[in-house]
Amino acid sequence: MICRENSPIPIPISEMALETPAWLNLCFVEKILRKSEGDNSIQVIDIVSKPATAKGDNYTSDMIRVTAEFSRDQGGSKITEKKSIIVKISPLVEGIRQDMIELSGMFHTEISMMSDTLDKMNKLLGPEHRLSGKGLYVQNKNPTLLVMEDLAPLGFRMADRLSGLDLAHTILALDGLARFHATSIAICEKEPKQKEMYSKGMFNEQYPPEMSNFFNMSVKALADEVANWPGMKKYSEKIAKLTDHIYKIGINATKPCEDEFNVINHGDFWVNNMLFKYDNNGKPIQHICLNAMQNKFTSSKNRSIDRVRLILQVDFQLCVYTSPAIDLQYFLSTSPSPDVIENKKDVLLNEYLSALSATMKRLGCKTQPPTIEELKATLKRRASYGMIASFSILPIVLCCKTEAKDLDEIMSSGSYSNPGLKGESYKKLMMKRLPMYDEWGLLDL
Repeated sequence: MICRENSPIPIPISEMALETPAWLNLCFVEKILRKSEGDNSIQVIDIVSKPATAKGDNYTSDMIRVTAEFSRDQGGSKITEKKSIIVKISPLVEGIRQDMIELSGMFHTEISMMSDTLDKMNKLLGPEHRLSGKGLYVQNKNPTLLVMEDLAPLGFRMADRLSGLDLAHTILALDGLARFHATSIAICEKEPKQKEMYSKGMFNEQYPPEMSNFFNMSVKALADEVANWPGMKKYSEKIAKLTDHIYKIGINATKPCEDEFNVINHGDFWVNNMLFKYDNNGKPIQHICLNAMQNKFTSSKNRSIDRVRLILQVDFQLCVYTSPAIDLQYFLSTSPSPDVIENKKDVLLNEYLSALSATMKRLGCKTQPPTIEELKATLKRRASYGMIASFSILPIVLCCKTEAKDLDEIMSSGSYSNPGLKGESYKKLMMKRLPMYDEWGLLDL
């Protein structure tokens, strides 16, 4: 078939999902493949598309998985191949979500990350330690989108967010985060302008009101829910008073201090924004890296062990240059299982710091990594960030998939409705955390 960009040809797409826009056709996919493969002989024969995520798995974009069948010239003859790609699109449907993403410029932050900073970071680390999938194509408007390699055919998938990450998953996640942070330091030392490229994050005064409204409304809804929990009335009253101040608290917690250890933070590092690879028994693989290479490093217990780097990160819309406590507080408050976070926190921090220090040394960073005492001190100073994550993000993480809502549904008609607030697992966790937050003084204005 001849592909003409401006001709209204029919789209021979098998099992076309209703969510797939009309422009996502053979011509478009052919253009992407020719560019990403560097091969103008490619001709797309057919494409199959379907949503790449389920409701509740992704909140700031629309993601479509496209499998393309195509031919190309090779050795004087034509061969046929298949390739799967992920098309990540800025929200197309009008509503709160679209307004929030467009007005905040989040998508352009991710484009900058994928097309510039992350590419440099991956090149520094080498393929055996890569941090993310490859960016294949960028479009800045009409609509704004990213095309990335699909990691599912390589065996990567999301972990179960409802049960929380066990120790093996959590350690892999923190190893990946430490490499990300360490490599960002190496990049920023070479190019100081990189620090200025990531100044917004999740909490910023420049953002549209939709962003602060989400947090304000989620805290008000939490206060109303906590009022129904036995023995929790005093906490409900304190939380209610935080409603109009919670976003400002987040802004203050995010601000970098020049005399602190700072990195480019992922900004949204929770269980659904990382992909793991598993063996046939469903266990996260710990001895085979992406290209079947092993990496040895010294663990926090000073013993040489084989450790896989089999975690890849996704979704870079909220990257921000500030203390790594932001990513650590957010991740530790939302993603590990209760048992891991309650009983293994020191193990986790030592693991993170060990991987951070080892990677910084390998990359020749001039900046000195923090000591464990300095790391714990900055985590304490920014503990309010973890509290906000527990208030607003954790109920989304723990919401049953059959009850999950997107942002437009959660914040419909000026009200806030998140079924996750009423879940027993969320209630059980928060009944332990609220007294702790109160003891730390976080619930007091």
